[in-house]
Amino acid sequence: MRLAGVSALLTFVILCVFAIAIGSLTVHRVRSDFNRQVADTANQLPSVLSIKVDPSNYQIVTIQPPLADFATASDHAVIKIFTLGGTLVAEEPRKNAPNLGAARAQPVTVNGYRVVSRTAVVRIFGTDELIGSMVIQYGQRVSDTEATVARVELFLLLGVLAGAGLALLAGMMIARRAMAPIAELTSTAEEITRTRDPSRGVPQPAADDEVAELARTLEGMLRELDSARTETESALARQRQFVADASHELRTPLTSVLANLELLAESLHGDQGDAARSALRSSQRMRRLVADLLLLARTDVGRVVRRERCDLADIVVEAASELGPVSADHEILLDVHPVIVQAARDELHRLVINLLENALRHTPPGTRISVWTSTVDGQAMLIVQDNGPGVPVELQANLFERFVRGAGDRGGSFGLGLAIVRAVAESHGGSVTLETAGEGKGARFVVRLPAVSDLDDDGQHHRPPLQTVVD
Repeated sequence: MRLAGVSALLTFVILCVFAIAIGSLTVHRVRSDFNRQVADTANQLPSVLSIKVDPSNYQIVTIQPPLADFATASDHAVIKIFTLGGTLVAEEPRKNAPNLGAARAQPVTVNGYRVVSRTAVVRIFGTDELIGSMVIQYGQRVSDTEATVARVELFLLLGVLAGAGLALLAGMMIARRAMAPIAELTSTAEEITRTRDPSRGVPQPAADDEVAELARTLEGMLRELDSARTETESALARQRQFVADASHELRTPLTSVLANLELLAESLHGDQGDAARSALRSSQRMRRLVADLLLLARTDVGRVVRRERCDLADIVVEAASELGPVSADHEILLDVHPVIVQAARDELHRLVINLLENALRHTPPGTRISVWTSTVDGQAMLIVQDNGPGVPVELQANLFERFVRGAGDRGGSFGLGLAIVRAVAESHGGSVTLETAGEGKGARFVVRLPAVSDLDDDGQHHRPPLQTVVD
């Protein structure tokens, strides 16, 4: 459309220039022909008119041929005859003849008439003897010529507009036909963008032109991108498999190392005992890291741990009890109701532990941490909320990414806690979101999981809600 508009605009400019040039020449020619016609007629009158007067009173007796032969109504001409003294002695038409002004040697325009004055000889009536001269004034209306000029200008204007309109229509038709292959390429590119599938083929135009060359180039680029994506996905799959296998294999030697270090820490004293206990703490931290990596790797490669029906409320109570010894400076309030989910119990336990540890780690002493479980619209809801300083704005966008740590995590964690929460939730068909954003407003994490009905065979719910407070 834009191409057709530009083409029509250029055509309009060219036609305007052409119309101005042709119009100027045509108008000048029409007016020149009119002026020449008036001058020729005026020059002809003294030679063809025979004017005879009565010598006694100098009154015109006859004019041959009659003035009406030269001043017809059709050409709107006017003829006036004056004495040399300026006295009007004859005119045609005889009624309502316009005033052509005084006779002048040069052609003039007076009252809308082109006027030319010439001198004619006068003879005595009844003889051919010359008696003197008179002035013949011939005028022709200019408006007729100007009407012709206006018609010419109107025709040129209409021609310019019609030409520009036709150019626009033709340009649109040509552009639509020429751009159809490009539109098809654009549609295919948008579809590839939507599906993120570079293996889709690009339509190849039949004509061997620039568009076909573009299509072939895009086809080659998509093949290379598809190949690169396949290689990348293969490499990532091998990497995830390696991490999963390595994490799994590290558990056995780490267990042995921890057992030996625990014995050494109990049996050694002094500097050797301190060194053994320090190594034990580092090994325990390494075991947690390996466990985190194993869990993430398992979700990456799509490994599904055996799942069973379990109560999310029980898991929350167990996790809160486990963290009781390290939460003395915080108040943990539980308002949990039985929520049955089909899940890996250990993974859900890890999810709850990570959310609670995140709240304990990033809030000052005295902060209240509230935990709720419920079922809403067939979804199991787990909400962990605190009234601490909230999540820094700069961390909100990447909060659930791996190895993202806040200021309170330096040396205290691996930055995998919330990443594990998201991985566990998504692997169970759920999600986790931060619904309270902004510093100073606290943090509210909401986990949603598919719920399973917890009804006995008689259709009744026999488990009372759990309400526990852990300080």
